[in-house]
Amino acid sequence: MKITIGHLYPDLLNLYGDRGNIQCLMKRCQWRGIEAETIPFELGDQIDFSRLDIVLLGGGSDREQMLVCEKLKEIQADFKAYVEKGGVVIAICGGYQLLGKYYKTDQGTITGLDLVDLYTEQEDGRLISNIVLKSDLFDMPVVGFENHGGRTFIGENKPLGKVLYGSGNDGKTGYEGVVYKNVIGTYLHGPLLPKNPQLADWLIARALEQKYHKPVELSLLDDSQEAEANAYVYHRFVKSGQAEE
Repeated sequence: MKITIGHLYPDLLNLYGDRGNIQCLMKRCQWRGIEAETIPFELGDQIDFSRLDIVLLGGGSDREQMLVCEKLKEIQADFKAYVEKGGVVIAICGGYQLLGKYYKTDQGTITGLDLVDLYTEQEDGRLISNIVLKSDLFDMPVVGFENHGGRTFIGENKPLGKVLYGSGNDGKTGYEGVVYKNVIGTYLHGPLLPKNPQLADWLIARALEQKYHKPVELSLLDDSQEAEANAYVYHRFVKSGQAEE
């Protein structure tokens, strides 16, 4: 078995360690004997989504998102078709915002890919914190770090998880991220996947199932160190807060 990962515009959208996410996916495949390759795409490159099994759309500043805005219009139809057919996408921070219809900032409105029915608007103050989620998709908590001025509104879409500590999509609803078909969008970074091996494996399994048209059960890896780090974050920010109450 083999998967191919497309990393979109890593020269511009790599603000929060997204290459660490790529390395995590590659290693977790290789440790299982699954062949994996990553294809980075720069602004001038043509993207053949039919070759890709996972697409990573990383984070960037508002300025960098503005720079890729026009290019995104060129790939929107093909990217949309990929998503609707069940293509796997992980979009983080700025990439999460670009999944939607638009991101309204003080500098103007960034037109999104309109892959998911959501939108983002900038508000005063930034939501900066460690963050912990409870997600129905995983046994382990989802942990990471958030730093965003945008408030994302996902409408009737399913959130990635309920916020146990931190702010989440908008600092008000108590939810973070979005799940649509095989797309996950989230503000969590740091990078995300090494801290959350179950999320990484969810992406890999969905990609293999989509490609080979059969259920996939990934072999277990020794995630004791990852689980220990995950538990430390959970107990530090969630359990300690409950104890104080």
